Order: sequence, then C-alpha cells, then structure tokens
Amino acid sequence: MREHAYLNDTVSLELAEEKCTGCGLCTLVCPHAVLRVEDGKARIDARERCMECGACAKNCAFDALKVEAGVGCASAIIYGWLTGKEASCDCGGGC
Repeated sequence: MREHAYLNDTVSLELAEEKCTGCGLCTLVCPHAVLRVEDGKARIDARERCMECGACAKNCAFDALKVEAGVGCASAIIYGWLTGKEASCDCGGGC
C-alpha cells in the first residue's frame, strides 16, 4: 500500500517517542505503512499516507501514538470516493 498518499501536512498523527518501547505493533496494524521501527523506536516514515484510521493509537499500549480517527482531509477524501460526493473537510484547504 505504499503508493497511496493523501494531502501533505494535514494529518493529526502524533508520536511521543519518549513513550515508545519499540514493540512494533503499530507497524503491523497500519494499513498504509506509515510507521517503521528504527533503533528501538517507532518513527513516522510517511505521514502523507496516513488515513487517520486510528489503528496505531488504539493498539499502542504505551500511549505513544495519538491520532484523531475519522477527521481531517484524508477522511473527507475517502468519504468522497466511497459516496461519489464532493469531499469537504471544512478546513478551507480546498478539499
């Protein structure tokens, strides 16, 4: 799924590296390979691929990841694709 990209700099995904234990569960549940583990810590590898599903945050037992699932431009774009309606995230960014 590495070919998917949404909009740059619009994702609510946040990583608190100091809380991360490097277990790698976030990399297993992310459908778009947004995260990777390097040097014993999770890293955001491709923020623009995040669709804000929330799987990484819901599966992090250490509260190192935070994302507002179902919000933002990525959610609006996906909703538009699924419904055939014009995407609108009300952010003023033209989506």
